[in-house]
Amino acid sequence: MIPLRDTITTRTVPFVTRLLVIVNVAVFLLELLQGEDLDAFVQTFAFVSDRFFRPELYGWTFGAAAFTILTSMFLHGGLLHLLGNMLFLWIFGDNVEDALGHGRYLVFYVTAGAGAMLLQAFLSSSSTVPNLGASGAIAGILGAYFVYYPRARVVTVIPLFILFPLIEVPAGLYLLGWFALQFWMGSAQLTRAGRAAASAGGVAFWAHVGGFVVGVAWALLFRPAREPAARYRI
Repeated sequence: MIPLRDTITTRTVPFVTRLLVIVNVAVFLLELLQGEDLDAFVQTFAFVSDRFFRPELYGWTFGAAAFTILTSMFLHGGLLHLLGNMLFLWIFGDNVEDALGHGRYLVFYVTAGAGAMLLQAFLSSSSTVPNLGASGAIAGILGAYFVYYPRARVVTVIPLFILFPLIEVPAGLYLLGWFALQFWMGSAQLTRAGRAAASAGGVAFWAHVGGFVVGVAWALLFRPAREPAARYRI
């Protein structure tokens, strides 16, 4: 199911969410300008699990390898990858920013992205495949949204062959289903065949799981800067 919008309105201008969208798009345009140097650019700024755990083998310092946790959050593997992530960020990010406040929201975003990347790294510690994308940080936003706005309504489209019906579903149900799908697909990657497939690239499902869990934990442990106005809206 593809989300189109939610029913929650914000009380403040979500300028951090807008800034994140702008930065992600700008970095993607920078990727397009690399031409033949794109592979080297991605290898430098994406996160590589094996390089993180054994940086000396790559001629890197641990600090430089750890810094790619941050830089990798703003890289994307293609236009569809970028558009999908920005859609989720735009729909769910403004409400979480409204609840947390601008400064804490930015810290939360980076923390969720880092937690997501580290879980993926620990479960594929010897992988040399570059990990990139905002998916982990955005999964954290989904986790916080799940706690703050479980009864909000999400307008979503369901692709059914040539039909694309629009329906409204509770946000809690939608996000729980999304998380279950990521967990199931991630578990499949832990099988022998799945590990072989993961080593060749693909979706980092455990990064999604890790980010979502960080988002839920943050929302449960830290009170929002302002009480979500529509927390129990039906």
